[in-house]
Amino acid sequence: MGDHQGTTVPTVGGMILFGHDRERHFPDAWIQAGRFAGRDKSRILDRIEIHSFPVQAVEEAITFVQKHSWHGATIGAVRRTDRWTLPPEAVREALINAVVHTDYSQRGAPIRLSIFDDRLEIENPGLLPFGLTVEDLPHGVSRLRNRVIGRVFQALGLIEQWGSGIQRMTAVCRDAGLPPPIFEEIATRFRVTIPTILVGPMVVDATEQAILASLKEGQGLATREIAAIIGLSARATRTRLARLIDRGLVREIGTSAKDPQRKYFFAEGAPP
Repeated sequence: MGDHQGTTVPTVGGMILFGHDRERHFPDAWIQAGRFAGRDKSRILDRIEIHSFPVQAVEEAITFVQKHSWHGATIGAVRRTDRWTLPPEAVREALINAVVHTDYSQRGAPIRLSIFDDRLEIENPGLLPFGLTVEDLPHGVSRLRNRVIGRVFQALGLIEQWGSGIQRMTAVCRDAGLPPPIFEEIATRFRVTIPTILVGPMVVDATEQAILASLKEGQGLATREIAAIIGLSARATRTRLARLIDRGLVREIGTSAKDPQRKYFFAEGAPP
């Protein structure tokens, strides 16, 4: 809440995050998503309008992307293992950045997510804040437009550290063998493009190699067991495992994310 002329009123960020009548005041505070045939917008195959509150909207948009993402295949000795060609972590970072940095005072278009045969585009109203350039972004320079939304997303663990999202997105794409994301200011909007055409092999670092090696016996290991082997905390280990699962190198078996019996297994076709 904020104070305006002696009266307590909701902040813009509060209205965007929690306001039940928010689209009356901010009619473009939603996400428009579409899957197009080919490499342009001449023919649309599927579309969805997401009007949920921002946190839920990000999850719904990711689900739409996964529904329409191509799957790359690694052929193993026994079976085929699928992996996302659009890394979910990179998609999540791009969507969160769009929600947090949108200029909600603009009228005329919502956040737009477009999936093509060769790329994903996420576009939001509003240019970069004054004094910040596209060239600054890969260096971790960041300036929040919507501080209330940013603080809530950080409290929920959706933002780890200010300015780290772009660098993390770039690293995830590189590790998946994809080109780096492209950042552009177009008219009064900001666009992130994630190409989906592979340009190199998947990168597996030493820690990830150790995780894969620990799982090769085929019996499956719990998070705490893997954490003890690689010398990381359980939280850091879960982060590593999530990335390996996204890339189709590890599979998990369990009833839910909180299942104490959940175990991780080496995926057929993962690097030796």
